[in-house]
Parts: sequence; C-alpha cells; structure tokens
Amino acid sequence: MYIKKILVAIALIGVVVGGIIVYNIYNAIFAPNTVFEEDRVFIEVPTNAGFSAVKAQLQPLLKDMSSFERVAQRKGYIGNIKAGRFPISKGMNNNEIVNSIRSRNIPLSLSFNNQESLGELAGRISDQIEADSVSLLKVFNDKEFLDSINMNSDNAIGMYIPNTYEFFWNTDAEAFRDRMYKEYNKFWNETRIGKAMQLGLTPKQVTALAAIVQKESAKVDERPRIAGVYINRIRKKMPLQADPTVIFAKKKLSGDFEQVIKRVLNADLQLDSPYNTYKYAGIPPGPICMPDISSIDAVLNFEQHDYLYFVADTKNFGYHKFAKTLSQHNVNAKEYHQWINAQGIRR
Repeated sequence: MYIKKILVAIALIGVVVGGIIVYNIYNAIFAPNTVFEEDRVFIEVPTNAGFSAVKAQLQPLLKDMSSFERVAQRKGYIGNIKAGRFPISKGMNNNEIVNSIRSRNIPLSLSFNNQESLGELAGRISDQIEADSVSLLKVFNDKEFLDSINMNSDNAIGMYIPNTYEFFWNTDAEAFRDRMYKEYNKFWNETRIGKAMQLGLTPKQVTALAAIVQKESAKVDERPRIAGVYINRIRKKMPLQADPTVIFAKKKLSGDFEQVIKRVLNADLQLDSPYNTYKYAGIPPGPICMPDISSIDAVLNFEQHDYLYFVADTKNFGYHKFAKTLSQHNVNAKEYHQWINAQGIRR
C-alpha cells in the first residue's frame, strides 16, 4: 500500500511538472510577446545579417527575448535569416513573429521628385532602401551601363522619372538602377515618342527642355505655355536664353550645387558652358534638373501661341507675363527689374 501511494504521488508530480512544462512551452510559442502600442511596426534586416542584428531590432519591441530566441531556434530561423522589411503586429506571439520575419518581406512605396543631380538622387533613395548612396552613385555613373543604353554623364539623370514606385527594402543599387531603366522605357511609350518626333526632338532633348520648363515655373498649369515659348524659339532658330541654364552652368563650373542664386547678372551670361543658352544655341546637352512628368508632358503637349518672351509677373506671384514682341517684353522686364531692385536682391 505504501509503495502504491508513492507511485501515485510520483505520477501526480509528473503530471504537474509535465503540465508546467507544457504550459511554459505553450506560453513561449503562443502567448502574445509584444510591448509596443502601434498596430504594426517594421524591422529592416540587412543583407547577410546575423541573428544578433535581428535581436537588436527586436529588443525594444518584445516582452521576453529569451522565449523568442528559443522559438526561433526550434523553428530553424537562427541559421536561415532573410533580409528585408518585415511587419510585426501588436499582440503577435513568438511563433507568428518568426513566421513573419522569415517570409513576409513587404515592399514599400519609394518616391523621389525633381532632384538636381545624381548625387542628390542617390541620397534620396538611400534614405528609403538598403542600398547606400555611394553604391547607388557608382552604378548611376557606370560608363559601361550608360554606353549600353546610349546615355552619358550629362543626360543620365533623365533616365529617372520622378514618381512613386514599389520596391523591396533590401533592393541593391544595381537592381534599383535597372528597374528605373525599365520604368523609363515604359514611360517613353509609343504615344510620347510619337509626339517628340512631331516636334523634331528625341526623348532626351524633350527631357532636357522639360527641365528648363520645370525650373522656370512651379505652376503646373503654366508650364505648357512656357514650353510653347521655347518651342517657338527653337522653330525660329532663336537661342533659348533661359536663366535657369545659366544658374546651372555657374553651379556646375564651380562644383557647388548648394549655392543659392536668385538673380542672373550680365557677367554670368558670358560663362563658357554648353549649358549657357545665352551663349550657345539649341537645347543643352542634358537636363539641368530631373523634370517631373508634368513638365515632360508640358513640352509634348505645349500650348500653341505666338509668344516669344516671358518674365516674372510681380503682381501675380509664381506666374509670368508673356509677350509676342521684344518691345513689349522690354516693358515687362523693366517692371520686373524695378521690383527686384526694390527687394534688394543683388545675387
């Protein structure tokens, strides 16, 4: 009888211990293990990262790191880490967290606007995906690649069409560049190429002209009219005489693209640069900035009129006064110069 009681007691202890073990295992796997208040957060796991890098990102997000680590070990995650941007939802348990960071690499919306240089573009993109600005700039300027697509360092920026695109966070520099080239070819469809041909321009020339239009006006509704002025000038074989090209030439020659130039001086018009459209006829060898879609389409769908000149309208800020004759333009220009002098703007 005594032995029987001992055996029963041992059995009961075993049941209790087993229950505790099962309970602990259940909690480790299925109990909620998050501490953040947001509905969902993301971690970004770098390419070739080790488990320590994953733990460092998860540490402030989890209640119990040791239980997560045990589950990750049992599920084989520690030796099979994937790079990417992974979501973790509030209230997830360790099993769900491991499943998410192992297989739910969710793309993000990457966007960029009209950057002035490939360097600026590289910085903008590196803030959004894993690729760093140095590696991005290197592939942007890769001569072998540019030669293969009939582009060069002057017009390469025109390959990047400002928009919002879907990318995985762990996209590398070369993959980003190659995707942008595909988007460029998609953008320059049969319709747009046909309109460029009607103008007697190539897509690259349209982009370079659109960059000038972009710099001339921030008003999207005015851009087709400004584009019409430049098309009229090209058809009459007049120089473009666009102040933004002179500003770009000055920045490019100095190597300082950060300088702020609010006024073009007569001395600037003598700058010896192919971008100086006062000194050199025709469209510059490349875009002076990255024009957005509205500017490109403004050139392709320019407003047909007889204007040959325009100057900033001092009474309608952001817009311009247009003129068909030089005498009328001189009247408008005099009014503008009086206004800008009154503002004390010297450079």
